[in-house]
Amino acid sequence: MASQELIKKLQETIENIPDFPIPGIQFKDISPIFLDPKLYEEVIEDLAAFSRGKVDAVCGIESRGYLFGIAVAVALEVPFILIRKAGKLPPPIISEKYDLEYGSAIIETREGQIKPGQRVLIHDDLLATGGTTEAAAKLVEKQGAKVAQFSFLTALKGLNGDEKLKKFDAEIYHILEF
Repeated sequence: MASQELIKKLQETIENIPDFPIPGIQFKDISPIFLDPKLYEEVIEDLAAFSRGKVDAVCGIESRGYLFGIAVAVALEVPFILIRKAGKLPPPIISEKYDLEYGSAIIETREGQIKPGQRVLIHDDLLATGGTTEAAAKLVEKQGAKVAQFSFLTALKGLNGDEKLKKFDAEIYHILEF
């Protein structure tokens, strides 16, 4: 869906930071996108075009999923719902525990903000192994809504995050891969 021109601009803008936060990791710094309002607008329009007419709400995963997710929801004229780390939202909340490489974590959303029957887009900046996104999808389903789509700015090849999400029978989109 993304034009080759947009992909090229993003490849030139996103910075690769070797050995951050630990040795062996190639961190993809998306913050330079925010220095170019026109590029940010292009990203939002591309992400919104993927979802236009197909979703009733956007859920963004803390914290970098908010950077694009809120703007996509505004462009689509649908509600934006926060998915946060445990302990950050006031009650009543719905929680989902998931496994990490070393241990586990919990994400939450406010009960009642996701409505039964809604078609939901779950957005985050990066798709890696898919564990956090899978937990977010389970939060959506616990409230009687349907995950219609997943969108990401980037995806990491070789980590097969999309495989973990296929069970939700939802469209999966990312603008570029690293």
